[in-house]
Amino acid sequence: MSTKNVKRGYDPEDEKIFSDENITKLKIIQEEIQWLLDRGYKMKQVIEFTGNHYLLPSRARTALQRTTSSTTDYEKRRSKMLPLECVKDGCLNIDGFNLIITLEVAMSGSPILLGKDGVYRDLAGLRGTYRLIDKTDAALNLIGKALRELNVPMVNFYLDSPVSNSGRLKSKIFELSEQWGIPVGIELVPNVDSVLAGKERVVTGDSIILDVCKSWFNLSRKIIEDYIQDAWVIDLG
Repeated sequence: MSTKNVKRGYDPEDEKIFSDENITKLKIIQEEIQWLLDRGYKMKQVIEFTGNHYLLPSRARTALQRTTSSTTDYEKRRSKMLPLECVKDGCLNIDGFNLIITLEVAMSGSPILLGKDGVYRDLAGLRGTYRLIDKTDAALNLIGKALRELNVPMVNFYLDSPVSNSGRLKSKIFELSEQWGIPVGIELVPNVDSVLAGKERVVTGDSIILDVCKSWFNLSRKIIEDYIQDAWVIDLG
């Protein structure tokens, strides 16, 4: 694994794009986006329209798209979110890349977005490629620490097999999880979204999965707020 200090999800324009002044502006735009979504407009068209109207850079548009949904979607997700006290009652089904990358981004000091649904998301953008970085071990160790403290009895990680280095990440999870003291399963699957759709006790920040799974835990938020005190959180919620 590379020892180089890699800032996962970093962009040199972030300080400007997410300045205090621009965050205030983005919150106003977000309200307009939600208003349109509530009236049946499609996300792609809404983001393009509002982005062009306010001359937003692509990264700001992506941030708004990842943190905004219709009121109906927000309410549906909240109704399916389980309290963390319930993690001890059974196996967790973890969207591996989603959770690990979000923590890597948070530890890199890159933007972490807090949406209205209370979920932390990042701007790293997987796009089928991934490599282990100097933050990977630390991210996995934080996951293990949280699982122990919450008395989770067992977990299953699901990794998208088409993503580069998914096999290496699987090996790394197995290696470090030996210290966690709980059974850990890891599956390489063609499409994690489809596997987690309809499952209970899911851990992810992916809106698509949150909208179709039966129940979920907001584990990434707990880990970031409890263990990554210097995370750069952009509150659009």
